[in-house]
Amino acid sequence: METRDAVAAALVSGDGSEGPTAKMDAVGKQDKAQTKSKMEQLFGFKREDLTSWQSFVTLLNRPTDPASLGIFRCLFGLLMAIDVTQERGLSHLDYKYLDGAPVCRFPLFNFLQPLPMDWMYLVYVVMFLGSLGIMLGCFYRLSCLMFISSYWYVFFLDKTVWNNHSYLYGLIGFQLTLMDGNRYWSIDGLRRPSIRNAQVPLWNYTLLRIQIFIVYFIAGIKKLDADWVEGYSMSYLAHHWLFDPFKVILPVELVNLLVVHGGGLILDLTAGFLLFFDATRPYVFFFVTYFHCMNSQLFSIGMFPYAMMATSPLFCYADWPRRFFGCFPSFLRAVLPLTSQDLQPSASCVYPEKPSTGAERQETPPKSSKLRLKHKLAAIFTVVYIVEQFFLPYSHFITQGYNNWTNGLYGYSWDMMVHSRSHQHVKITYKDGKTGDVGYLNPGVFAQNRRWKDHGDMLKQYATCLSQLLPRYNISDPEIYFDIWVSINERFQQRIFDPRVDIVKADWSPFRPNSWLMPLLVDLSPWRTKFQEIEGSLDNQTEIVFIADFPGLHLENFVSEDLGNTSIHVLQGQVNVEIVEEKKNYTLKPGEQKKVPAGAYHKVYTVSEEHSCYMYIYVNTTEAALLENFSRLMELQERIRNGTETEPLPPELQPLMAADNEDGSEVNATDPIVRLFLKRQRRIKEVKKRREAGMLERLDRFAVRKYYTIRRGFLMTAIALRNLAVGLPPLEQLRREVAFANMKEPQAETNQDESLQAEVGHGEL
Repeated sequence: METRDAVAAALVSGDGSEGPTAKMDAVGKQDKAQTKSKMEQLFGFKREDLTSWQSFVTLLNRPTDPASLGIFRCLFGLLMAIDVTQERGLSHLDYKYLDGAPVCRFPLFNFLQPLPMDWMYLVYVVMFLGSLGIMLGCFYRLSCLMFISSYWYVFFLDKTVWNNHSYLYGLIGFQLTLMDGNRYWSIDGLRRPSIRNAQVPLWNYTLLRIQIFIVYFIAGIKKLDADWVEGYSMSYLAHHWLFDPFKVILPVELVNLLVVHGGGLILDLTAGFLLFFDATRPYVFFFVTYFHCMNSQLFSIGMFPYAMMATSPLFCYADWPRRFFGCFPSFLRAVLPLTSQDLQPSASCVYPEKPSTGAERQETPPKSSKLRLKHKLAAIFTVVYIVEQFFLPYSHFITQGYNNWTNGLYGYSWDMMVHSRSHQHVKITYKDGKTGDVGYLNPGVFAQNRRWKDHGDMLKQYATCLSQLLPRYNISDPEIYFDIWVSINERFQQRIFDPRVDIVKADWSPFRPNSWLMPLLVDLSPWRTKFQEIEGSLDNQTEIVFIADFPGLHLENFVSEDLGNTSIHVLQGQVNVEIVEEKKNYTLKPGEQKKVPAGAYHKVYTVSEEHSCYMYIYVNTTEAALLENFSRLMELQERIRNGTETEPLPPELQPLMAADNEDGSEVNATDPIVRLFLKRQRRIKEVKKRREAGMLERLDRFAVRKYYTIRRGFLMTAIALRNLAVGLPPLEQLRREVAFANMKEPQAETNQDESLQAEVGHGEL
């Protein structure tokens, strides 16, 4: 709902008039305001508007200024056009949908499969053109249908990239399809003068505002989780440079608890409400804008921060663009949105009957004051949609098969950033169903994303896919077992799925709980305070991993040769440590410890009736020795710079003298440690130079990087469309075209190709 003075955008049009051409002077407005009830002044509608279905339908179809909706439509279309080339993945589409690649995919419905690669490029072209059509308001309905049909197809095609904001884009695209978003500042308005500057029904704004309210408010409700309130969900964020101003007056611990977690909770809980009120809206605008700008730097979430900032003006009075653009010089108004207050009536709206003179009847175009079927359907849809959006985040009792340690398919629950995970150990074991041979697979083999590790439905799809691919490698009727260790919100590392269950044959249903899901050991959560004390007592070179395991299970682990000082310390329960090569067993109780050899396997059995808790304490001796050598080389280099080094340098150390050359030329070092040291020093200089760069240089670097990313997407799209139109060219020509599309900026890092492969998970293919 809209309010007049307290709630954003008023249920009536921004100038206070309900007719398209009616005008009121200042005295008239004051008199009208005085005759309004307290409720109408506060909420923008009267109690009588809710007393019957007919009055409620009339309320939702009340004529409203289309200006704010038109500006949002334009901004949303622009952001989605950019998003197609960025987060939707047009720039690396060929890596993801390469024809013939042995890839396991994770669609929502197993019958959904990607089209051949060139046709997938065509799908993205349809999505891109649809978003452009939305932005320009050109063939608006068709453009919306083009966008949402291709967008939801791509969305359902891959659950591993699901997130809340991608889901939100699809919802907004669906809503715009049903709205009159092309009534203001659109090409359709130029083609069809009858719809230009025509009023839109109130429910157009109501849906969008309630949708954004739900995003904020439900996100705040989900943040009432104990892990968030206690500061465990996103504790690492407090160390980011964006929070440095807060560290001037607060220690890092309080920045984490009060600013990161407390501030995020309060903003999400209140922003959706306070955006409606005139008195609080300017302040909330500032905080949500600051919040989303920070998120754009903290997370790789594409256009989401900018899309949320674009939704904020929807809560203002609907005629704000007319007043805003009316401040510009008159010679610019030809290319700016309309500022005229003369609105056209629309058959989509319901106009209240009021007495008028004969002259007014002649001047005023006829308006509909009669409820039609489409008005009632619009009201029904609005109510049903809002109820459904409030229900979906709590519908996990229905789709129980998708529940893991967190409920539901991630993406429609608005539980943004509430859970952080770290994976310590992932082992995939296969067993030949005929010969009984046992082997191990590289975690993530045949997959382009590692998100399957946390979701039972994806794990089932992955196991099924592996069982179909492994026979190509002479493994018959394979059984697949997963041993995945996860820590959620800084808890113990523990198993998430039962490693004794063959997932290929395991039962899974979207409507029943997973029987092979291991419970989250929430009763051990108080140990997290002890973790911080233990970690605080260690030096910088000592690392620690906390483990919790179930009775009757064991952990098989291999200690790298680099970890020369590794020991197991028992915190709770009782374990049996087996050193495989020595064929010896050692029983440990709480408070006892055992050193385990490097470069060898060992097993830790939980033999107590309760859960066992223990920790690995280790030092990377190789890294420690390397850092010590780096310190010596740094001291030597400093003496060379200030001229205090009098001894002649041996040949392997002489490259240190040439390392300060500003031309950045490669230094030929024969000693591997010296070479690594010089490479590290150059990297430090590059990072420092980038951080100290001015704003113009940063913008230039950002623009160049985005240019080459978008360039590659468009060139590869052109190649694909050419292939569809006239067929494949000779292989050598195709190779040259792809190489041209892959061209990087002149100063690109040499490891950019590797980072791209890591991003799309295509390295092992």
